[in-house]
Amino acid sequence: MDFDLNKQQEMIRKEVRKFAEREIAPVASELDETETFSSELTKKMGDIGLFGMFVSEAYGGQQLDYISYIIAVEEVARVDGSQAATVAAANSLGIGPIYYFGSEAQKQKYLPKLCSGEGLWGFGLTEPTAGSDAGGSKTTAVRDGNEWVINGSKIFITNAACDLSLGVTVQAVTGKKPDGKNIYSCFLVEHGTPGFKAIPMHKKMMWRASNTAELYFDDVLVPNENILGEEGAGFHQMLSTLDGGRLSIGSMGLGGAQGAFEAALRYARKREQFGKPIAKYQAIAFKLADAAIELECARNLLYKACWLKDQHRPYQKEAAMAKVYCSELMGRVANNAVQIHGGYGLMKEYHVERFYRDQKLLDIGEGTSEIQRLVISRYIGC
Repeated sequence: MDFDLNKQQEMIRKEVRKFAEREIAPVASELDETETFSSELTKKMGDIGLFGMFVSEAYGGQQLDYISYIIAVEEVARVDGSQAATVAAANSLGIGPIYYFGSEAQKQKYLPKLCSGEGLWGFGLTEPTAGSDAGGSKTTAVRDGNEWVINGSKIFITNAACDLSLGVTVQAVTGKKPDGKNIYSCFLVEHGTPGFKAIPMHKKMMWRASNTAELYFDDVLVPNENILGEEGAGFHQMLSTLDGGRLSIGSMGLGGAQGAFEAALRYARKREQFGKPIAKYQAIAFKLADAAIELECARNLLYKACWLKDQHRPYQKEAAMAKVYCSELMGRVANNAVQIHGGYGLMKEYHVERFYRDQKLLDIGEGTSEIQRLVISRYIGC
């Protein structure tokens, strides 16, 4: 067994960390406070190769392994959850489905711009009445000759309504099976298509500097060539996309937990009470020791799941485990980081307050913790 990262992976960690501390950290609080999605910062992330990391060079990608991509997301999340959300959603949910399931023409048309950071793409799955129960989707697509007519709505869709958004992948009901269950297909819908409207969502508790949208489809016509993969393959595509997405959410939890831990450790070393740094008190030291233990466990679990994916071996169970463990770990670490900061931890001046807020989405997005446990329980034979 070899637990060492290779030289390229170590370099990616070093360079992304340097970028995050230099470019993201100075503006993260202001962007969060003003709920501002930064196209400039997104393009800078594109310039250093944070989009299309696992995509073939033939389509403008970096052609790296999945662990390298996860390390990059982890290092961005160590500084700011909003920018990590932009990167993770752009890769796992935007680029991923087109790369893995798209036709050659679709890949050639969309991937170069998405891999450069010139454009972003959303993944339209969640609906107002269909969250954990994705089978409750009501958005429909009806064939009309060589076109499809899409009607319905989506909600909480990342990267779908900013000035860099080029379009979205939309899952829609396209028929019924003999047993009455829905048949799903996915469609590529470009911005500017008549009847398609994307509205930014504001007043979020977390990820306030990422772009989140509501999508509306009112008799939206798309050509048959815009089906992603085969007609009727939408449910399989969704499940596969979410499996990979769980790894990126796990990396956001791991990176956020690391950032909160480091902030708490720095503060505990310099904050004095009763004549000595509070890090010297067992009540504080044990909180930090527990965090260090769990960070080590989380990193090993997440990296193993990524390694399995890179080896083209089954990884779905481990992805669910990593997602739920890393996301909930960030909750525990951020909560203790605020506690260690005391009253200062409640103030926006101290970044642990933002870590504390940003974590909550990780328990919900790309499959709630409850759904992850349901998935895991089925794998272990319950």
